[in-house]
Amino acid sequence: MPRLKQRTDALRERALAAALAVLAEEGVAGLTTRTVAGRAGASLPAIYEVFGDKAGIVREVFFHGFAVLADDLEALPPAADPIEALRRIADTFRRFILAHPALAQIMFARPFADFDPTADEVKAGVRVRKVFVRHVRAAADLGLLAGDPVDIALVFFVFVEGMAAAEGAQRLGGSRHSVNRRWRLGLDALLAGFGGQSRRA
Repeated sequence: MPRLKQRTDALRERALAAALAVLAEEGVAGLTTRTVAGRAGASLPAIYEVFGDKAGIVREVFFHGFAVLADDLEALPPAADPIEALRRIADTFRRFILAHPALAQIMFARPFADFDPTADEVKAGVRVRKVFVRHVRAAADLGLLAGDPVDIALVFFVFVEGMAAAEGAQRLGGSRHSVNRRWRLGLDALLAGFGGQSRRA
């Protein structure tokens, strides 16, 4: 039995690597059970045995994406200024989405009708949300942001994800200078809007 589990785990890892490669090269439209099986050097029945169906492959990719993003965010060096820490989080999240557009689409846009995340699967993003909330709370504790930290963290998350998606679709401008300027404008306005000290002044 352990040898069977080892073979299953090895196939799961190969298939995940294959799915990520297909996404990177062909986008969401190219991700099928057959293409994953071919890339992984496995038969279709073997893939179905491990994942159940295509939704099972997408689920594996979904969890992997959030694990990688959480690792990236948690690896950020500490910053003395909580607002600067939030800017670094935004920049790291932005780079992740731009580097992995198809993976980000699976994580945030739900492009497959046969994969509808359950409550347990939505928990895949808990580590990511905790990073946002922790840093927002640190800023709020110093009076730099005012409001419920969970609410602010959610708005901040959605803002960065939306901006990065717009940048990936080339809706933020044609030059790097223009895009970066609009990012700064947006982040400055968002942080100022939640600014604790300025709102009490």
